[in-house]
Amino acid sequence: MKILVSGASGLVGSALVPVLVARGHTVVRLVRSAAQAGEGAVVWDPLGEKLEAGDVEGFDAVVHLAGEGIATKRWTEEQKALIRDSRVKGSGIIARTLAGLASPPAVLVCASAVGYYGDRGDEILVEESPPGKGFLADTCRMWEEASQPAADKGIRVVRLRIGVVLSGKGGALKLMLPPFQLGLGGPLGAGRHYMSWISLEDLVGVIECAITDKRLSGPVNAVAPNPVTNLEFTRILGEVLRRPTIFPVPPFALRLMFGQMADEVLLASQRVVPNKLMGIDYSFRHRAVEAALRSALGRN
Repeated sequence: MKILVSGASGLVGSALVPVLVARGHTVVRLVRSAAQAGEGAVVWDPLGEKLEAGDVEGFDAVVHLAGEGIATKRWTEEQKALIRDSRVKGSGIIARTLAGLASPPAVLVCASAVGYYGDRGDEILVEESPPGKGFLADTCRMWEEASQPAADKGIRVVRLRIGVVLSGKGGALKLMLPPFQLGLGGPLGAGRHYMSWISLEDLVGVIECAITDKRLSGPVNAVAPNPVTNLEFTRILGEVLRRPTIFPVPPFALRLMFGQMADEVLLASQRVVPNKLMGIDYSFRHRAVEAALRSALGRN
């Protein structure tokens, strides 16, 4: 297949592209800078909503992973606008451009996030569950809606609601490691909120599956089958690292450091189950968080 990938240099994209190439696919990167272009790349401007139709002709599949990092900076109003616009505008211009092609790709796989569900306590969340409330939930809802023109064209659109990606190379886990490695790790608040997670290897596998398996369409929860509370995650990470985890971080301290992000990302509870993936008998490499952490950190 000939596959176009945005966000190819990010944590997920940099793991996905080599796997696709090894499978014999031709991968073209969608990049924002002409300096990055060269052979095997197409230039676009997601915030300016610019993408030349002629540059995206002839692809069998498109994987859209690009977007400003959710937790890279404190959420000022400017940063929130960048997080929202990079996703909504980027997805929108891709979907509209593909919809206008005479021969569009068969499938568009778009990243979304479990933030769609908001803070839901112990409620078990499946793909049909309604959206939650808050900035992140609203952003995810608009992000997913932006891909609708492609679906209206008849393109099979898969919206992956991705959980916390476990990888020692980046993302949330890499940010967590320093205090834990120093023996200063601990639960966030009371630690009763649920974390829905997925190993990087499984997420790459899910994306591959979404490209090829016609049974998948619409929202798909890209999480492992066994979400855990933050308290349990903290305990297991400490055991894997052989470090104590006795220093809880009080909510007021998190709010002081991170503002609104603390409540919507760090303390929000999302007990998400991958019903659609289990419905097609997707074979998870890591169903238990301990195995995923040991693999990600080389502690097998």
